Amino acid sequence: MSKVIFITGGSSGIGKSIGEFLQDKGYTVFGTSRNPEKIKDSKFPLVAMDVRSAESISMAVAQVIAKAGTIDVLVNNAGVGITGPVEEIPTAEMRNHFEVNFFGPIEVMKAVLPQMRIQKSGLIINITSIAGYMGLPYRGIYSAAKGALELVTEALRMEVKGHGITITSAAPGDFATNIASGRYHAPVITGSPYEVPYGNTLKELNEHVDGGSNPLEMAEAVYAIMKTPNPNVHYKVGVFMQKFSIVLKRVLPDKMYEKMLMNHYKL
Repeated sequence: MSKVIFITGGSSGIGKSIGEFLQDKGYTVFGTSRNPEKIKDSKFPLVAMDVRSAESISMAVAQVIAKAGTIDVLVNNAGVGITGPVEEIPTAEMRNHFEVNFFGPIEVMKAVLPQMRIQKSGLIINITSIAGYMGLPYRGIYSAAKGALELVTEALRMEVKGHGITITSAAPGDFATNIASGRYHAPVITGSPYEVPYGNTLKELNEHVDGGSNPLEMAEAVYAIMKTPNPNVHYKVGVFMQKFSIVLKRVLPDKMYEKMLMNHYKL
């Protein structure tokens, strides 16, 4: 029997690419969407799920197990973007962001772990972000949520290792997906001390949103992780300079790295 793959946020972008790629490889794939009935072109089944609702998550996981009998691999992919000066992003938007990008993935892991323990096997791949390795100006809340998920991955990996379960993270750089359409943008406020620098950063982000790498690269990376007998704790997927920026942060003095980022963002 083929392994059963459960992908959150499988209706578009990276999740859709991963699902289609793995299905073509012969795996049994299930994805999730908040409104699966609106998705007419999915090549694999989508179940209704909202990562902000523990009840919704439990129902979706139970539905997949009832149909397939197991969940061998969880790809925790569902997420949203957020931009804005930390001072000006409404706290309610920050909380919602963490519900989707941090607490949501944790709830999904909590829902699948009992089944994986019964099987004495399982693989969880948390899709994080290279942005989670550094605090990026006007993307600070996104960096914080993804960075937090990286650390939870490290901790939970050690907690479940004795049950035959492996947890790892895959951090993409910039990929050409529709994440911008669902991203919360704090408005550029006329007269704000951030009006010009944030406005310029937002304009640049929007101009380059379609210039990222092909999501197929993430699908290939996830497949490679699945085929690895003993996966690493973390993986980074993206162009050389994006991955190298993490190395630079590790080796450069903090102020030097900060200056490099500020030059990049023209601050």
